[in-house]
Amino acid sequence: MTDTATPSPPAASERYALNPMYLFRWEPTQDSHVLLYPEGIVKLNQTAGDIIERCDGQRTVAELVAELQLRYPGDDARVAEGVYKFLEVFRAKGWIRRQA
Repeated sequence: MTDTATPSPPAASERYALNPMYLFRWEPTQDSHVLLYPEGIVKLNQTAGDIIERCDGQRTVAELVAELQLRYPGDDARVAEGVYKFLEVFRAKGWIRRQA
């Protein structure tokens, strides 16, 4: 089953990694993190970069959320909701893949 066939939100125990078609890196000329792929470039905002940087296939979604709640203290529920929404979008765009 592929991620695109799974309409449900990411589960806390799932792990995600960058799709190998993309290269994630800091681009000084863009002053931001970017995703490079054969057809172009996607400029990421700070939050998106922080999330994708942690999609290493090792961290669970719950661990990723916990790290970002420490990085962005305040409203833990809001941070968690934002991370889950970003992951849904990233997965739908094919930027990340669920790891077995």
